[in-house]
Amino acid sequence: MRSSGSDRVLVIMAKAPRPGAVKTRLAPSFSPAAVTAFYRCLLDDTLALARSLSDVEVAIMCPDSDVDELAQLAGNEVSVVAQKGEGLAAGLTSVFAHFADGHQRRTIAFNSDSPHLPRSVLEGAFEALAAHDVVVGPTHDGGYYLVGAKASHTTLFAGDGMGTSSALERLLSRARVLELSVGVAAPFYDIDVADDLTRLAEELRLAPARAPRTAAWLKEWELVAAQSRAGTGES
Repeated sequence: MRSSGSDRVLVIMAKAPRPGAVKTRLAPSFSPAAVTAFYRCLLDDTLALARSLSDVEVAIMCPDSDVDELAQLAGNEVSVVAQKGEGLAAGLTSVFAHFADGHQRRTIAFNSDSPHLPRSVLEGAFEALAAHDVVVGPTHDGGYYLVGAKASHTTLFAGDGMGTSSALERLLSRARVLELSVGVAAPFYDIDVADDLTRLAEELRLAPARAPRTAAWLKEWELVAAQSRAGTGES
């Protein structure tokens, strides 16, 4: 539901937590059921993070086939919208066509596996968007975890390069072609491979309240991993 009088929209790019459909790069290290359970924790905590901001409408953009399942998970306070077209580029284009176009609302889309983001990063991104046409949050691998705009720019998210190490570079290049001013949020890391889980576990061990469901899952994972190492005699 739209926050009364708010011009700020926070849209989570999500998929329904189904085996084989989410966090596929973790598959070599975990069973499909474990990966799915982990993604569900990430999504729940990311939703909680989004809801913790005041005066912000929270929404989910997802494939059409996932709408009903995600609506059940998200609850009544979060609108779940089906994207038009396939893939992340189509999803991002749908976000701004649906929420920003014609409204001049500050709309930010970010990853569903981002419970480790400080709330201040999201607040800062909204502030940057007040002074720029576009805001982007870079990841350390050349992509981006967050992108925001106040209007729909249909060519900003071309299908080439999404999810690759050149994704951010391509986005900035298209923004230059469109003569859009760009604000930059703090760099962060994605949760894609097992090493990312180790980093996230270390962070949440110090502050589990930031993402309690994810922290509990990671604590259990670390215990199982330690037991496995002990059983095989690894140090």
